[in-house]
Amino acid sequence: MKTDSKDILYHYTDFAALDGILSNSELRLNNVLNMNDASEMVLFMNSLRKTVAGMFRDSGDQERAEWTEKIFSEEKEQEFVFSAYAACFSRYRDDAAQWERYANRGHGVCIAFREDLLRKMAVGPLSLQTVFYQDEVTGHELVEILYQLIRRNKSPLNMTQEIRETLNRAWAASAAFKHPSFASENEVRLVVSPFEHGYFDVQPRYHITKERIKKFYPLNMQELCRTAGTKPEDVFVELIIGPESTQSLPILQDYLMDLGYATMAKRVTYSACPLRQRI
Repeated sequence: MKTDSKDILYHYTDFAALDGILSNSELRLNNVLNMNDASEMVLFMNSLRKTVAGMFRDSGDQERAEWTEKIFSEEKEQEFVFSAYAACFSRYRDDAAQWERYANRGHGVCIAFREDLLRKMAVGPLSLQTVFYQDEVTGHELVEILYQLIRRNKSPLNMTQEIRETLNRAWAASAAFKHPSFASENEVRLVVSPFEHGYFDVQPRYHITKERIKKFYPLNMQELCRTAGTKPEDVFVELIIGPESTQSLPILQDYLMDLGYATMAKRVTYSACPLRQRI
């Protein structure tokens, strides 16, 4: 049954990623532009552009309206450079849509994390952001901030440090912006924007498949846990085997035991989601 938990976050994934998290103590942050809702970052930036430029047009300041359009056009050309990286979670347990979209069409696994410990880990350049679902940005704080910064410039063509920093904030905020059609996911994201933080010293790596090369940032779970004053096994609440998976429960438990996750081995269950009927 789908449940909404205020203190547990569920990460739907495949077994290869599970091995990376448990065997390598590594949580991967993937480029948001490579996710199935990648257009949402662009949607946020386009909406911000239209809203701010529209405010200048409404006030009769065509020059600043055109400059606003210009700077966002230049930002769009560098969208991959400025894009954020994230690990995605849902507040919903054993949810059919999550299994289909993010866990290898139900053949994967779901790991439950304690939200309070994830929040303690999200320090410095990392942030745990609740995704908001809108189809436009009216009322977002960055609209007024950017409008005022551009309005105060004596020369609209002058890109100040404050405007640059605000645009960086906009790219970071776009990682937690999605169209209302995704609202049923009830999503939370662990986000980093590497371009914005000179002190983010994690080196990117690349995952190479037969089809393409993906860039990601690996987070060391052991180090994150030390920051939060805990250990990895305390972070994981349970493990759910996907509704379409053929994974043997005893073998998965042996795997966990051999990795030193004895407590977690006792918290493994099969999904009750009726994507198929078990015999």
